[in-house]
Amino acid sequence: MSLAKAVIGRAIAQLITSTSVQDFRRFVHAMHRRTWGKSPTVHYFHQADDPYSQLLARCLQLLQSRYAISIVSHAVPPPDAAAAPDMERLRAWSLRDAARLASALSVLPPMEASPEAAPTASATALAQGAALRKRLGHYLGATLYFEGEWYWGVDRLHYLEDRLREAGLGVQPPGGGASAPCIVPPRKLQFHPAVAATTPAPIIHFYCSLRSPYTYLAAHQVRQLAAHYGAELRLRFVLPMVMRGLPVPLEKRLYILRDAKREANRLGLAFGAVVDPVGKPVENGLALLHAAITSGKGPALLESFLEAVFAQGIDASSADGLEHIATRAGMGASEVKSALQDDAWRSVAEANRADMLERGIWGVPSFRVNDRPLLWGQDRLWMLEEDLIAALRNEVATHQA
Repeated sequence: MSLAKAVIGRAIAQLITSTSVQDFRRFVHAMHRRTWGKSPTVHYFHQADDPYSQLLARCLQLLQSRYAISIVSHAVPPPDAAAAPDMERLRAWSLRDAARLASALSVLPPMEASPEAAPTASATALAQGAALRKRLGHYLGATLYFEGEWYWGVDRLHYLEDRLREAGLGVQPPGGGASAPCIVPPRKLQFHPAVAATTPAPIIHFYCSLRSPYTYLAAHQVRQLAAHYGAELRLRFVLPMVMRGLPVPLEKRLYILRDAKREANRLGLAFGAVVDPVGKPVENGLALLHAAITSGKGPALLESFLEAVFAQGIDASSADGLEHIATRAGMGASEVKSALQDDAWRSVAEANRADMLERGIWGVPSFRVNDRPLLWGQDRLWMLEEDLIAALRNEVATHQA
């Protein structure tokens, strides 16, 4: 990658994720609404066969009661193949994940307490909903849109509530308002007191990519979990989706960048000075990671690389950038040179990809404890912690596929 391209790419990413730009965009939307006397409107996009839509629909009545907003529902079809390239696995995973999520969220109102979010839709209604969703900049069901920003599923509902409160749209108690807890608060890792350890120690299998911002958000937390609970951490690196021939549409890339930024802010991590490492930088990084794993420096190298390309604007395609990443992880010059001359990482990455697909997941970050079902996404680290504790207590997995 040329220096100019790296600088331009970093500047664009910083603009997209800029808090100042976000605040200005919110101001413009609010002024437009007030100038034209419009009601604050949240658009809800409901996919009838999507279990995440079913969960989110259960929250709409309570959301409406807490805030001075109108909620307009739109029926939408499943995402197209470009946005969801492995639909069969996505459906199977969504059913399993949403069922476990629902069982953990006792705060959700029962389904009958919510109005019907979207009745059986005609082909015309689905086409109109899909067109509006695309025009506004998204690709999934179970999504909420409010004045320029998107919120997916119950996992991101708290961000919308924070936004509505900041906009002064909260209804005073007893309806809710600013003093009420979020309908679905963000899940936090608990790091419970020591649990009696098993022998051998449980293994956390961490499927990761060097081009995934969500892997960056998860990497340090996974290492903390392993250290706290005395688990062995095994890094199972794979090539990025786009380098495996899976497309990533523009609206998906933009949403992921903005969503990763707010998640990074919540976690206290820097994010936004991005220099995309796609291509040779990823290949070199995986060569280093493969060598680092062998020498016990794998987690340090993974975190060093991800922090460099997603938070520090370091160009991993440059010799200086790669040297900085490696040195920070404790790798010497001779170790780096040897690693870059070894292509053994390719077969390892392919084996990890095949294993991940066989277990029903195609994307990263993904995790499993021993041979328990695979979990997908940094939003599910709390489930990973639950599985880890259960493994330490020799409990039988209760969330099988």
